[in-house]
Amino acid sequence: MASKVQMVYVISDALFLLMGIFILIFCVVVNNIKDNAPSNGREAARNLMYQQFPLTAGIVNSVFIFVTFITTLPGLALGSRPWIKIGGYLTIVCAIFTMILGLYLWIMTLKTRASFAKVFAVQPDDIKSLMQTTFSCCGYFNATSAPVFVTDATCPSPAAAALMRGCVAPISSFINVLLDNIFTAMFGMVGIDVVFLLSAVCLLKERKERERFRHIDEKNGIGRF
Repeated sequence: MASKVQMVYVISDALFLLMGIFILIFCVVVNNIKDNAPSNGREAARNLMYQQFPLTAGIVNSVFIFVTFITTLPGLALGSRPWIKIGGYLTIVCAIFTMILGLYLWIMTLKTRASFAKVFAVQPDDIKSLMQTTFSCCGYFNATSAPVFVTDATCPSPAAAALMRGCVAPISSFINVLLDNIFTAMFGMVGIDVVFLLSAVCLLKERKERERFRHIDEKNGIGRF
């Protein structure tokens, strides 16, 4: 019968695997939609943000997680301590990898206002117009500073555009909310890594204790027959 420590290890191992599946699905889905033609300004801003994501690194991270999970199976099936140790070391690598990705996204939130100005500037007029219409704004910083506004129903003239706010505040706020949710999820995944690592340490200690007692019993002649 499995001990409570082993059950915790199995549960955390399953969560660890689900985390890798989630990262892989997210990266694949985002990679498939990031270049789609947007139907509104929010989709346009979201897709432009997605295009800056380290999606390849995320897929590589998920592969590391799957490899780590596979290395834990012999340890569970055979009761092998070395395999659990290998899984623990690989879990540390996965945690660092995930933390780096989370920090990358967090840093993006600190640079959104300035970095998205360059992205906004190179977009075709129809994409700019979508964002101006959805966020009720004209131009990026304002109607007169570069990147300047696009003439459309929201900004029909320089005089009308001058009365409207720039797009920097609403777009930055929208993007940062999305980024906050994503990098918070990444940091939460690091927490799962830590729990999994601690459960591996506890399981190693438990199995070491059992092995020590078994050797003592064998030395005392118990269990030989």
